Amino acid sequence: METRIPQSSFWHKAPFVCLALGAACLVAWALGYNQNPERAMYSYLFSFVSVLSIALGCMVFVIIQHLTRAGWSVVVRRVAEAGMAVMPLFALLFIPIAWTAGSLFPWAHIDPNDIALMRKASYLNLPFMLSRSAVYLVVWMVIGVWFYRTSVAQDEGKLPENTRKMWFMSAPSILLFALTVTFASFDWIMSLQPHWYSTIFGVYFFAGCLLSGLAFMTLICLGLQNAGVLKADITSEHYQDLGKLMFAFVVFSTYIGFSQFMLYWYANIPEEVEFYAHRLNHGWGFVSYALPITNFFVPFFILMSRHVKRNRLALTLACFYILVVHFLDLYWLMLPTYGAHAEEVPHMEITQGDLLSLIGMLFIYMGCVAFILVRNRVAPVGDPRMNESLAFENF
Repeated sequence: METRIPQSSFWHKAPFVCLALGAACLVAWALGYNQNPERAMYSYLFSFVSVLSIALGCMVFVIIQHLTRAGWSVVVRRVAEAGMAVMPLFALLFIPIAWTAGSLFPWAHIDPNDIALMRKASYLNLPFMLSRSAVYLVVWMVIGVWFYRTSVAQDEGKLPENTRKMWFMSAPSILLFALTVTFASFDWIMSLQPHWYSTIFGVYFFAGCLLSGLAFMTLICLGLQNAGVLKADITSEHYQDLGKLMFAFVVFSTYIGFSQFMLYWYANIPEEVEFYAHRLNHGWGFVSYALPITNFFVPFFILMSRHVKRNRLALTLACFYILVVHFLDLYWLMLPTYGAHAEEVPHMEITQGDLLSLIGMLFIYMGCVAFILVRNRVAPVGDPRMNESLAFENF
């Protein structure tokens, strides 16, 4: 069982290549910052949340595997652990958001005549919001780093108590994860349109996180096998289960999104339908009508097939597609709020800054994940359930 990436593999160069490309993209984004600082920060916030959602998806996958004491996923779990272990990176990337929050979030300067926002002022104020954000990031860093280090320590010692520790910590971790992700989605996404609110918005964001995390870790597993690592250990059986999870969360995410839309549109309350009314105008209507097709029908019929989930090329394309439409979904959630209260609302426009910031953060994230993967084993060989995972078969 080959669990270390060979020195000759491109994976050892990937951290430096990805970090260099990512830094170059973010520098290019920064060079265009002064042309329209507010719009540039909207691009940055969108990119930050998009890439963070992948890491959060990896985190909740790891926690759920320990919570349910799953055996099938052990051989692929280290990839998800690497994806969540880089959480300190996001604390660093959050600094520009914290620095410009006063101009980025429309509730930062409330009009005294705006009764709705005045009632929310005890929650929507910069000191409290930044304090909450610090708590979210610290909780995620502690969870991500602790589970990764405990798992790696098990590789050499093969101590069953490490597994029991992770089982025990998974219960409080899932509760902390649920609370922090829900409130982070309220603070960083929903509050961009502060008159609107949704009680299930956090669930919708969580579903997108897990879906993107599954797609990302599947792609990394496929890439590792191309490098000759875990070539015979991660089988079509594991990919089929990863595909089944993606299929399930395509359906779940659509269910939550449609439930929110149906209830709000039916009630026809002004502060609720504002969200959808704005996204059906100003050039966003095409995206709004396309999302049910791109985010549900296409991946639903692709991943429904058992053969697609077991075919590595088809699964690779499906994972890339899921990531792209996940980013499109977050773009649709966040970018229409830019200039929403101006006299002339800006129309939809994908800018160079959007692409540069997103690609830059993706490369930096992938560089950090690759750096972690090349340092240690890419499978938790000390886990007592490894044999069960290697022998896993679907029925």
